[in-house]
Amino acid sequence: MASSGLVRRDHSFSGMTTYKFGGPARWYAEIGTGQELMMLLEARRAEAEPPSVFVLGRGSNVVVSDQGFDGLVIHLVGDFNSIFIESGVVIAGAGVSLPMLARHCSSHGRGGLEFYVGIPGTVGGAVVMNAGGHGSDTAEWLIDATLVDIETAGMRIADPFQLDLSYRHSTVGSHELVTRARFRTVERAVGESEQLMREITSWRRAHQPGGTFNAGSVFKNPPGDAAGRIIDAAGLKGYRRGGAAVSERHANFFVAEPEACAQDVFDLVSAVRAEVSQRTGIDLEPEIRFVGDFGEGL
Repeated sequence: MASSGLVRRDHSFSGMTTYKFGGPARWYAEIGTGQELMMLLEARRAEAEPPSVFVLGRGSNVVVSDQGFDGLVIHLVGDFNSIFIESGVVIAGAGVSLPMLARHCSSHGRGGLEFYVGIPGTVGGAVVMNAGGHGSDTAEWLIDATLVDIETAGMRIADPFQLDLSYRHSTVGSHELVTRARFRTVERAVGESEQLMREITSWRRAHQPGGTFNAGSVFKNPPGDAAGRIIDAAGLKGYRRGGAAVSERHANFFVAEPEACAQDVFDLVSAVRAEVSQRTGIDLEPEIRFVGDFGEGL
């Protein structure tokens, strides 16, 4: 694939994740246009053994293996970071950060997406995970998303029903890549929208760890309960493996010390899941994504 001119070999992308550790990607490509994306997918298909693909957004829910990722990492930039508003409909590229999207809409008098200001991800990730918080989620506002099949380069447009969006779930396949999404909005005074976002950011500062290496919520909330409450009730705040520990402020956040490695986080997630299951009978489902090879666990 190197002949395509779009990829780099053995590229370190750990600095693009919120944990800031992990090994290199065998192949790495920053793609800024639809034409470049098609060229890259064609070059991948031409390989005797096409590499597996991981699409990297802002790296806010990702742990990269200490050995790295023996595949192709795609990072969308350029045109995929564009935002347009037409008659109250917001068209955003998959690489747009959610806080930026929330603030852009607010500054143009469009409301509804303020909850995104507290989610450190991208539009593409929001569609895949049906990202949400503070009483709303992606499914409530999404009109449709455009997806490209990594294997065939075919394109489809799907609405929330077709994507089967539910709590932290969609049917976006591992072979698909979100390129853009359209959202409905409501007319809202700029001042009112800004106040809503201030309340959300204030709540996050008060309840979630800041200034530390973490990847946001580690486990999905079970129906009618909260993973953080369950972990706390099991007495696991402060529980650690190597340089990674369960946050004392919010038990569903796992923080890493500077000397921590990816395996420490993997081991901690595995251990907390096992402890909670043994003590409560509840099987917590990880929300965090592990990329590459890790030891036994989970």
